[in-house]
Amino acid sequence: MAGHSKWANIKRRKGAQDAKRAKVFTRILKEIAIAVKEGGNPDPDSNPRLRLAIANAKGVNMPKDNINRAIKKASDKDSENYAEVTYEGYGPAGIALFVEATTDNINRTVSNVRAIFTKYGGSLGTNGSLEFIFDRKGVFTIPVSALEGKDMDEFEMELIDGGAEDVEKDEEFVTIYTSFEDFGNMQKKLEELGIEAESQELQRIPKTTSEVEFEDGKKVLNIIEKFEEDDDVNNVYHNMEMTDELAEAMEE
Repeated sequence: MAGHSKWANIKRRKGAQDAKRAKVFTRILKEIAIAVKEGGNPDPDSNPRLRLAIANAKGVNMPKDNINRAIKKASDKDSENYAEVTYEGYGPAGIALFVEATTDNINRTVSNVRAIFTKYGGSLGTNGSLEFIFDRKGVFTIPVSALEGKDMDEFEMELIDGGAEDVEKDEEFVTIYTSFEDFGNMQKKLEELGIEAESQELQRIPKTTSEVEFEDGKKVLNIIEKFEEDDDVNNVYHNMEMTDELAEAMEE
């Protein structure tokens, strides 16, 4: 999963540097709203989804006042109702693209997503058409600085006990992958260990990746960027092999 980790960490660095950080806040505020509505109460102790949304908010340093205001607003019966929707299709060079969005207007969102697919060399498919390409995994990202002084071999054994399938480490982050079913178990394990993840979420990881020519790869990166600029879109997953050349193009 090293290619996915490389992609995610580049995006994380870019997000910390530019206006995309504001969009991360917006996405998490929507997560809080949905968690309160679906969980039926604003108490994170008895609402696991809200507890997760708050943890992710803290992971991106969202001010506590913003979090509390979002919970209070979502508790109002007249607040917006958001729906979580997904779209599947193919981008340039036949690369699979899985788009996750949260919206208060599905007609607007599907229209925007279809327009981006069409304009930038892709095609929108039917839901379920890409399920065989991606696995849904739990992904936990922990800053290396949060693990200072820990015995990493011992720590990894604890993670395996919590359901870790893979653990990757680079200079900045330790990334833990679990099965969909073990997502909650890993949350509990990290809580037991007193470790606060910067992010903890379910992501769609490609089972295999496809390598494309550099120019085609840049077109794929471009269509992904256009999706991510849409206010309703939360995440875009793909099965393109992230070469060093493409990684450098992402960081420009």
